[in-house]
Formats: sequence, C-alpha cells, structure tokens
Amino acid sequence: STRKESSAASDVYKRQIIGMKKNIEPCYYGDYLALDKILGAQKLQSTKYGEPAHEEMLFIVVHQVYELWFKQLLHELNAVIDTFNQAAVKDQQLTSVVHRLHRVIQIQKLMNDQIGIMETMTPQQFLSFRDYLVPASGFQSIQFKQLEISLGLKREYRIDFDKQSFYNRLSDDDRSLLEALEEKPSLFELVDKWLARMPLLKTEDFHFWDYYRKATDEMLNDDKETIEKNAFLSEVERRQELKDWQSTRENFDGLFNHDTYEALLKQGKFRLSHEALLSALFIKQYSEEPVFNLPFQLITALTEIDEQLTLWRYRHAMMVQRMLGTKIGTGGSSGHHYLKKTTESNRVFLDFFNMATFLLPKSSLPEPVSYTHLT
Repeated sequence: STRKESSAASDVYKRQIIGMKKNIEPCYYGDYLALDKILGAQKLQSTKYGEPAHEEMLFIVVHQVYELWFKQLLHELNAVIDTFNQAAVKDQQLTSVVHRLHRVIQIQKLMNDQIGIMETMTPQQFLSFRDYLVPASGFQSIQFKQLEISLGLKREYRIDFDKQSFYNRLSDDDRSLLEALEEKPSLFELVDKWLARMPLLKTEDFHFWDYYRKATDEMLNDDKETIEKNAFLSEVERRQELKDWQSTRENFDGLFNHDTYEALLKQGKFRLSHEALLSALFIKQYSEEPVFNLPFQLITALTEIDEQLTLWRYRHAMMVQRMLGTKIGTGGSSGHHYLKKTTESNRVFLDFFNMATFLLPKSSLPEPVSYTHLT
C-alpha cells in the first residue's frame, strides 16, 4: 500500500514536471524587449529647424527612462491598492505589500540619482533646443499624474495653480482617464480605512490612553516650565515658544477628543481620520511587538515613499532653477517657483512624519495586551 502511494505521488510529480510549459518558439533578446521600437523612439525636435542639438538626445532618453520607471511604480502600487481594497488584509499579503513598497523606494532613489545625469547639461546647451518644446512640459506626464492620484494627491489637496490648470493641457482622453482615477480610492484612503478598523485599544483590561494622557500631560508641563524658566530667551522669543507650545498642546488634545480632532482636521492640521491616527500611533509606540512589526514597516515605507517623492520634487526644482533661473516653464508655470511650492505642499503621508510629535519613551509606556493578528 505504501509503495502504491509513493508511486502515485511520483507519477503526479512527473506529470507536473512534464506539464510545465516551455517556449515553443525561440525568444530573441531584441524582439522580446522590442528594442527596435525603444531605440528608434528618440526623435529630435531640433532637426526640424536646422542642425540637431547634441544635448537633446540626453534630454529625451532621461525622460523616456522616467516614464518607464513610472510604469513600474504604477505596476507595484496598483497591486498594493488591490490588496488594501478588500475587507481584510492577511499577514502574508502584508509581507508582499511591504516588499513591493521597498521596491518602489529603490526605484525612487534611482530616479533621484538620474537628475544628476541631466545636470551634466549646461543651461546654454538646454537653450539650444528648449524653445522647440513649447508648450510640452511635465504637466503632460499622464503616468506621473496617475502616480500622484493613486498615492492620494487628489485635486482638493493640490495648490491653487494645479487646481485651476491640472487638466487644461491634456487631451480629452487623458483628462477622462485621470478624472475617472480621481473617483477611485487612493492608497492613502485605503490605508486610512485599514488602520481605522484595526482591533486596537478596545480591550477592557488595557487602558492605554489613560497612561498615555497622563504621561503626555507631564511631558508638556515640563516643556512649558522649561520655556518659562529659560533665561536665555528674550520676551519676544519666549512668547513665540509658548505660542508654539500651545499649538502642540491643542494637537495633543485632539487625540483624546473626537470633536476637537475633527475641527483640527478641517483646518488641515491632520489628514488621517481620528481612528486611523490613533492606530498608527499605537503601532509606532509598540513597533517591536511581533504582531505590529509588519504594520510598522508599512507605515515606515509609506513615509519614505513620500520623502523620496519630496526629494525628487526638490532636486527637480533646483535643476530647473539652475537651467532656467526665473524664466517661466514651457508649460506656462512660474518654473522654479512653482516646483518649489509643490515640494512644500504636495505631501501625502505628512501625518506619519508628524507622528514623532506624539511618541513617548519606551519607559513611559505600559505593557501592551497580546494580539494574535491584525486585519
């Protein structure tokens, strides 16, 4: 009987091996990568008006590579969004999500380094073909706009210039595509819902927020006393320090009162829902607990994605200033000034950055209750 079972198992294994699909026709490197199309896709605008501008080839290749990386970023993010767009997220799925987000971060770092290659072009070399590109600009990168919207930078969170002109320079088809994407849940929205439904802070025997409020009250009172007794501060500096302290005090108060938090939310002080912020804060406070470590890695990865995107905007703004000074952009924006403003404003996961405000030393925290899994 044992020999028969072993033989049957062997036959199944052989069928699996034999049944593995192999390529019927040989795969040729250049055909597989469509190199004839990719390497033939660099059409210099400058040749239409005279001698080709040598640097235009670099300009085209760098931007085409960006678009290829945007495609891969969207491929990874869409898979992550699909995972979170479910009633529950299993631990195994969360492992894949974190892995994919780490890949996104590595691609972003490579994209940031790519700006250094563009900066090997001098301003005068850029000017030799720049005017031939009007009115084309980065505004028309549909994939970058998809990336921003998918992460959570939807129209209502954009600066005024973007709100007015975000869709003006696009074709009807591209505009429709992005408007439809605006109606779908972004990664930010889905992560917010995922955090908000976590079974945290609801155990009768574990009064985390009682401990937390007492510890933060002591910390804030110590901070206020330090400001008031600091002999090196002028009266003007002291008043400003106390004003900043009061603002921080109000943010802390929002943690303990839903209505207060909602008022701060409307003022733009927060973006995460109250429940989501509390869960994220709890996870960060107890990041070393095994059950919270993957969620902590997720929060950390999203924070770094936002940081890398901000660094990309900043380096892009510096490059544009270096190339154009204060000239307007080819798409009609204020060039460097516009890009600098988006660097400061177009943040998605800013709450995760600011969460360090609310963190307490490990010595001030109570022991957590035991959790077997999160959803």
